[in-house]
Amino acid sequence: MNTKEQVLQMLEAQRGSFLSGEQLAETLSVSRNAVWKAIRELRKTGHQINAVTNKGYCIPQDDDTLSLQGILPYLSPAIPADAVQVYPALRSTNQKAKELALAGAPHGTAVIAAEQSEGRGRYARAFVSPAGGLYMSVILHPDRLQFPHITAVTAFAAVAVCEAIEAISGKVPQIKWVNDLFLGGKKICGILTEAVTDFESGSLGWIVLGIGINVNTRTADFPPQLRQTAGAVYPDDAPVRGNRCRLAAEILNRTAGFSEPPQEAAVMAAYRSRLMMLGQQVTVTEGDRQYPATALDINDAGHLILQTADGTRRTLSAGEIRITMQN
Repeated sequence: MNTKEQVLQMLEAQRGSFLSGEQLAETLSVSRNAVWKAIRELRKTGHQINAVTNKGYCIPQDDDTLSLQGILPYLSPAIPADAVQVYPALRSTNQKAKELALAGAPHGTAVIAAEQSEGRGRYARAFVSPAGGLYMSVILHPDRLQFPHITAVTAFAAVAVCEAIEAISGKVPQIKWVNDLFLGGKKICGILTEAVTDFESGSLGWIVLGIGINVNTRTADFPPQLRQTAGAVYPDDAPVRGNRCRLAAEILNRTAGFSEPPQEAAVMAAYRSRLMMLGQQVTVTEGDRQYPATALDINDAGHLILQTADGTRRTLSAGEIRITMQN
C-alpha cells in the first residue's frame, strides 16, 4: 500500500477518534508533510476527514465513503485483501465478477461498488442501484462449499446479510422467499445467485452471489414507482448514516464461512424464523398462471412448501415462481 492508503487504513481503524499527524508519521515512517499530502489527496477523492489543531485527523463515525481501506479494519484476517475489489461505480458487480471468474479468479473473490448503472435482478429485471447503496458479488467455487444442498446458497446468503445488517444497525430484517429482505414493510435488499455449468463435464463451474442493499439510499433517489415499496436500512429520517465499509466486511466474513463445516440445521432455522410469509396466504405466479396457496415451510434445500386450495402440497424451487403476499 502507498502512504495515502496506509493513512486511510489507520484512520478507519480508529474511526471516530483523532490521530495526530505525528502519530501517523511515526507509525508509517514518513514525514508529517507526507501525511498532510495524503490527507489532502484522500479528501479530493471524497473521503470525509476532519482536522482539529492539537488533536489531529479523524474520520467521523457517520462517514459514508466506501473504500477497500475502509473495509480492511473490519475484515477477517482469513480473507486476503487482494481478494476484494472496490469501485466507486460499475455497470454490474455480477457482470464484473463473471468476467473475473472466467479469467480464473479464486473462490471468495469479491467485487464491491457504491452504485451500479445496469444492476440486474431475477428474471433479467433491472435492479435499481443508486448511490448510497452497497452492491457486491462474491465468486463461489462449488467444490469449496460445504453445502449438502447447493440450492441453499441463496438462503444461507439471506441469513448472512440479515445478521450483518443486525450487527451494524441493531435492526432485524425479515426475508421474503426467496431472495428479498424487508424492514418496516419495505424492500431493502435483493439477492441474485447465478451459476455457470461446465458443458463438457456437466458439473457446476462456479457461482456468482450478488447482493444489493439500500443502506443510506434516499427516497428521492428511487424512481417514483418504487418510492412506496423500497426502503433503506438507514432511511431519510435516520439520525445517523450506516457504515457501508463495515457492512461489506460483516457480509464477507460470513460468506467466507460457507467453506467451513456446515451448520445447515441452525442456518435453515434462522432462515425460517425470519420468513415473513409462513402460515400466510400467498399468490403464486407461474408463467401466465396464478393461484392462491398457503405458505407452509421451507425444506433443507431452500425450497418453499405450499398447500393449494384443494389441499395439495407442492414444493417449489426459486426459479419457478414469483410470490405475491395477499393483504
